[in-house]
Amino acid sequence: MMRFDGRVVIVTGAGHGLGRSHALEFARRGAHVVVNDLGGAADGAGADASVAEMLAKEIRDGGGSAVGNADSVEQGERIVQCAMDSFGRVDVLVNNAGILRDASFAKMSADDWDLVYRVHLLGSVRVTHAAWPHMRAAGFGRVIMTSSAAGIYGNFGQANYSAAKLGLVGLAQTLAVEGRAKNILVNTIAPIAGSRLTASVLPQPLLDVLKTEYVTPLVIKLAHEESTVTGELFEVGGGWTSRVRWQQTQGVMMDGAFSAEDLAARWDELEDFANPRTASSVAESLATLGGHLGLDLGLAPQS
Repeated sequence: MMRFDGRVVIVTGAGHGLGRSHALEFARRGAHVVVNDLGGAADGAGADASVAEMLAKEIRDGGGSAVGNADSVEQGERIVQCAMDSFGRVDVLVNNAGILRDASFAKMSADDWDLVYRVHLLGSVRVTHAAWPHMRAAGFGRVIMTSSAAGIYGNFGQANYSAAKLGLVGLAQTLAVEGRAKNILVNTIAPIAGSRLTASVLPQPLLDVLKTEYVTPLVIKLAHEESTVTGELFEVGGGWTSRVRWQQTQGVMMDGAFSAEDLAARWDELEDFANPRTASSVAESLATLGGHLGLDLGLAPQS
């Protein structure tokens, strides 16, 4: 059994849905859990400090160790300080808090855009940035970002949400590079589960099978001290878990100056994925270009 005895885990947005499932399972496996939830509505309106405390009490009543925290993720330093004050360390951070403000781009207000960005992307930055020095000092950390298929593929009416969710992937990829030398592993999940955020957009028969507890095992695996996985993206839901990666076509290489018409003439070749390349870093991507140019660029990942 993957235990977390003595480990301190922060789960943001833990009052409902996925976050609640994660928090309960970490506690069941022996972790001290900081249950963070502002207690707002699904669209970010309002606040209710009792939401976080109710789950923390449920964990304590069941013999586990937990403290409730009702700070906004925009005040990430307060959430991390709560962990430090209560348990003296931070080992695992699950950035899960989220809201929806769906509207077509033509009808989306500045407030709809800004609030979704602030909760999903900026909030994850703030909490992670506050936890980062504690993890570096300890030589151990596990960070999990919660993205979405909408971020990977796009989805009508979710320009704000999609942009923030894909931003989390880029953030995680860089933090995975920067954290590796200090044993801080950073990964991203793109879950699909029945929750108050998906209840209005998915049919009930699908919601019934997309149980939140079918996402949590991946979070536990990635967060455990024996994990070596970092810098990866996973889609997960309904019992299905899959790693996602970017691919490149072989592309086309033009000699000397060329025009848009020259490029158009070779467009089918440019788009042909019959023999794709897979790059896992900026260095590997540039190495492909260097190969076309006949140059050894001498690039290596930064430590």
